[in-house]
Amino acid sequence: MYKTEMQKIGDASEKKIAFMQKSPLSYTVLSALAGIYVGFGIVLIFSIAGPIAADGGGAYLKLIMGPSFGIALSLVIFAGSELFTGNNMVFAVGHITKRVGLTPIIALFILCFVGNFLGSAFLAGLVIAGGSLTEASQALVLKVAAAKMALGPQEAFIRGILCNWLVCLAVWISLKTQSDTAKLVMIFWCLFAFISSGYEHSIANQTLLSMAMFLPHGPEISIGGFVHNQIFVTLGNLVGGGVFVGLVYWLSTPSLRMEAGAKLQEEAEPENN
Repeated sequence: MYKTEMQKIGDASEKKIAFMQKSPLSYTVLSALAGIYVGFGIVLIFSIAGPIAADGGGAYLKLIMGPSFGIALSLVIFAGSELFTGNNMVFAVGHITKRVGLTPIIALFILCFVGNFLGSAFLAGLVIAGGSLTEASQALVLKVAAAKMALGPQEAFIRGILCNWLVCLAVWISLKTQSDTAKLVMIFWCLFAFISSGYEHSIANQTLLSMAMFLPHGPEISIGGFVHNQIFVTLGNLVGGGVFVGLVYWLSTPSLRMEAGAKLQEEAEPENN
């Protein structure tokens, strides 16, 4: 049923691996851009929400922050960049359909994640050095960052699953439609749902937690808390994008399952002879 879309994703996985292997530096730059683009969304929502929270509008924060975050994935998709969480779905499909091997996928994931972090931390440093965040916004950054660092492993993991399920649905829908308007609308709704529901995105957290680290802070903000959040949220993101979007839609395409079964049988026959 979704063979065309799966073939597009398989093609994309091959092209991404080839590009990464040909020019690791260029791939890292594109990954850093994705970290920056997602970071712009984080800076925007906290710039808007901080003063509102300080004026007693805390009950409406999620309703305000959710609709404002659409810029993040819109920039990633339309400007062009390499986002780790979106790639979770792409390479799950690429590997299941035998288009790319596991070793190059791991290498790409590492490079992409590091590049995303470099971009996120760079933007966070610029924002704090530039002094554009009000005291109210800084206070909200520290409050939310501390809460994220204090999440238990199970909470962070499950919220990571739910988050990237929505993010990769936005990416999936963008592959299915040729209409830029439709892409923007669905990006808006999927990111509205993830932000307003309080889910966890590893790359978005990189900018938020980095800003908290650069600001004067107490012991509740720490490198250990940063790493703790990143580990469990990233694992959840991998499952959310790779399993609940990539694998599920592959399972919903019988012709691809039959092709995969035939390939496995062909590979097994020489061993039996």
